[in-house]
Order: sequence, then C-alpha cells, then structure tokens
Amino acid sequence: MYETYWGLREKPFENTPDPRFYYASEQHREACGRLLYCVRERKGAGLLSGVFGCGKTIVARVLLQELNQERYRTALLTNPRVNDLDFLRMLAHRLGHPAPPAGKADILIVLEQLVGDNAKEGRDTVIVVDEAHAIEDAAVFEEMRLLLNLQQHDRFLVTLLLLGQPELASLVEQDKPLEQRIAVKAHLTAMTLEETRDYVTHRLRVAGHPQPETVFTPEAFPMIYESTGGVPRRINRLCDICLLAGMGAQVRALDAALVADEVKTLRPAAAAGQ
Repeated sequence: MYETYWGLREKPFENTPDPRFYYASEQHREACGRLLYCVRERKGAGLLSGVFGCGKTIVARVLLQELNQERYRTALLTNPRVNDLDFLRMLAHRLGHPAPPAGKADILIVLEQLVGDNAKEGRDTVIVVDEAHAIEDAAVFEEMRLLLNLQQHDRFLVTLLLLGQPELASLVEQDKPLEQRIAVKAHLTAMTLEETRDYVTHRLRVAGHPQPETVFTPEAFPMIYESTGGVPRRINRLCDICLLAGMGAQVRALDAALVADEVKTLRPAAAAGQ
C-alpha cells in the first residue's frame, strides 16, 4: 500500500522469516555459526534459545538455506505441541514418506529406513524443531533422544536442532540423557541501539529503497529502540505502521514525534505481550 510512496519494491517489515531480510548482527552470526558447526561436524544435537521475536526462526531458515541439499536431507517441524506418535509421523512425512503408518513400531522402522537411505546416498539427516519450548509431552523429548542413537561407525546419522524460548533449556535439562547430547548451545537477546538502527536500514535497503538511511531521522532511532526493547518482531511492527503513517502525513522522513505517536497506537497490543 505504501511501497510506491516510499520507493520500495516490497514491504520491508513483514513479520515472516524471509532469509533475504536476514540481518547478521554479531550474536545472530555466532548463533548461526554454532548451529552450522553442530551440523557439519556431526555433533549430534544443538540448542538455540531466545526471547519471543528475537530471530530464532530466521536463523534456522538461513541455516537450512546454507546447507547443500545434495549433502543434507532436512526436516523442519514448526508445531511440536503433539504427542510422541504424532511427532514421529510428522517427522516421517517431512523426511519424504508420503503416508507414514499409524503404528509407532512401524513409524520407527520407516524413520530408520529413511535415515539409513540418506546415509547410503551420502546425505546426513538434519531435524530442526522450532517452538520446542511448546512441547508438552515429555515422551517427545525421549523420542528425539532415541533418534540420536542412529549412528554408523561411531558417527551420528542425525543432527537434532532445538529452537525455543528461554524456558526450553530447563525443559531439556529435565531429560538428562538428552541434555547430555546437546553439544552446542546459543542464546539470542535483544539488539542494541546501534544494531536496531542498522537492522531497520538493512531491511529498507533489501526492500529496494535507494537511500535507506534517510527514511527515519537520526532522532527517531532511540525512540524505536526504547519502545521495542530492540526485539526484531516488535521493531518490524512499529516501523511498518510508521511507514503507513508517514505516507498519510505526506512526509519524506519519519521523525521521533511521528514514531512516538505510533508507539501510543500500539501500546495496548504491547501491554498484551505482543
């Protein structure tokens, strides 16, 4: 709606994990690097935690994009709030089985075959479980641990990556055998003021603005940072509505006063934890 007014090819602040808009801050680069190390060195399992909206999912999408599809077979599970049987069936489907069987024993046989076939073809199996903090059935964690028992010549055939909010770490700790398999851990926090400014500018640049540093005035960034806490999801929501408001006001740069006004319009949603 406002793209033409601002000289953009597309909206820059959509809250979707599009790897094209990935902003590689120092902590995001480190997290992605740690997970890639876990996969490439066949370390077994890795864990990435962080507050809601801090960029865990986009890190996972960038990582999956980075992996050579001829070398890895990947499965991304984004809704793990199921029982152990449904989890295994979803996993088998994500790994390419068109109609996973209903019985647990049969599913386990199918999964072992899928992983074994990948290994024969020279491909490692990578399982990414997003929103893993939402897992309510402890048996799901147990099944994930058992998948790590699939080994050949003392090397893991499966790499398991768990992503979730900070409470995920304590959930994993309750399953000591699984926790001991976690070889790599990383944690994402909110961005700094400088990173917030660079993040906003980066996304405007990717969206096609020829001078992205001119869209928000320098004085606007402290307001953006303070009102969002440096959390990318909150920054996206605020900056998106600021672009719309700026078009409505027919301004060519978004200043602190305009940002402050839009913060007020979003405050009820912010109070609800969004």
